Amino acid sequence: MAFRRSNPNKTYDEPALYDYAVRALGRRMRTVAELKRLMRTKVGKQDDGMALMERVVERLKQQRYLNDTQYATSYSGFRKDNEKFGRRRVVQDLKVKGVHADVIEKVIGETYEGVDEEQLARQYLHRKRLKKPNDQKETARVFRALVRAGFSTRAIIGVLKKWDVEDETLSELEQERLASEDQIEVDEE
Repeated sequence: MAFRRSNPNKTYDEPALYDYAVRALGRRMRTVAELKRLMRTKVGKQDDGMALMERVVERLKQQRYLNDTQYATSYSGFRKDNEKFGRRRVVQDLKVKGVHADVIEKVIGETYEGVDEEQLARQYLHRKRLKKPNDQKETARVFRALVRAGFSTRAIIGVLKKWDVEDETLSELEQERLASEDQIEVDEE
């Protein structure tokens, strides 16, 4: 099957842009920011493109096809229940998808309320088939995998202590993480 290429000179009116947006939402759920990015590629050079996008987004919100809170709730629930990701990872992913910080804070608070982070980290390790580390290199690999999965240092240390990892190795890894977090804060400023 050949892919159709869209005509770059095509101009969109509101019904055509609405149909495009509905088809995009029919393929998968999207945030307002994601849908606007898609529509911007279609109407970017049109004089009335931004106004058209706003009207289409407003219409989709009124029809309840587009709702960032609903998206964030289902997304965070899926990532926690199925993929066993930690809170930080889900927050980061939702920020990348353009969900507003207030919505993220509310939804993540509800999704991760009462969750034992250490137990969730163990479930993540089981899902990824990561075993008890035998040496310092394997310990660092497990530690970094849990950091990427969005778990707090406290939860990671708790999991590794139950595996009888040396305190010296744990403190080195903890210092490494603190240094990387400090570097990220400097980069963001």
